[in-house]
Amino acid sequence: MTLRMIATTVALAFTSLTVNASMDKVIYGDDNRLDIFETVDATHLKLAKATAALVKSYSVEAMRGGVSKLSGGSLKVCSDDKFNGQLTAAFCSGFLVNHEGKQYMVTAGHCLSSQSACKGTKFVFDYAVTTPGQTEHTVPTTSVYSCKKLVERELNSSNSNDYAVVELTKEVTDREALTFRTSGKIANGDEILVIGHPSGLPTKVAGDAFVRDNNAKNYFSTNLDTFGGNSGSAVFNARTGEVEGILVRGHNDYTTRRGPNGKSCKTPVNCEMDSCRGEDVTRTTSIGYFQ
Repeated sequence: MTLRMIATTVALAFTSLTVNASMDKVIYGDDNRLDIFETVDATHLKLAKATAALVKSYSVEAMRGGVSKLSGGSLKVCSDDKFNGQLTAAFCSGFLVNHEGKQYMVTAGHCLSSQSACKGTKFVFDYAVTTPGQTEHTVPTTSVYSCKKLVERELNSSNSNDYAVVELTKEVTDREALTFRTSGKIANGDEILVIGHPSGLPTKVAGDAFVRDNNAKNYFSTNLDTFGGNSGSAVFNARTGEVEGILVRGHNDYTTRRGPNGKSCKTPVNCEMDSCRGEDVTRTTSIGYFQ
């Protein structure tokens, strides 16, 4: 189903849902997730450079030659589903911004429960599939950053706010920070895209989505193709490239079906563009530290 055919018919279809809802996500319409080597839009590639994977410190090993190796499990879905067998090193996503002349990493509040959890996390840029069939994942050690301070965090069931702001131990100098909305709000039906790490996978870019319900104060609902691991991902205005919010929760990720070999296997849940619960995005204007 195409974006423009249905945007105006579903913009007000969903009611408010609390922060205690599932943190999982789902596929709406066609699966629009792309690996970096499949992404041809130069603007999307530039935006992706400022997005990062949140990886447990023990899953990042510094190697010789100035590179670090990522480790973890692998995605186990039906053999004819996208990304089967890819590394799942990340547990959440994040993105780099500037605020009043200082850099910060932004993610979801439920991704980092405490200062201790932040200290045990590496923020890894450039975790991506850059060539078809890639199985090893190393990044320049200069692309790996650590937490200096969990500056502010909110995970509030009463107002559904969910965000975290992190100060890194060193400045990021080899890529441009993202710009984000500081006032007003995106419109119902506006086109959006998300860049992050669904199910812990290497960077995925997913567009052809729009704002479905814009009524809640601290978040808006969408039909982005996202999964657990996308939590903390930057959600962009597709027209301006500005960050509109932080992906935080949504519909259940996976179900089961018969695979090509006739056996039961895990497969992404698929919803029509105007069905299921939607994927919720904390507004950047709801991040208290940036007000």
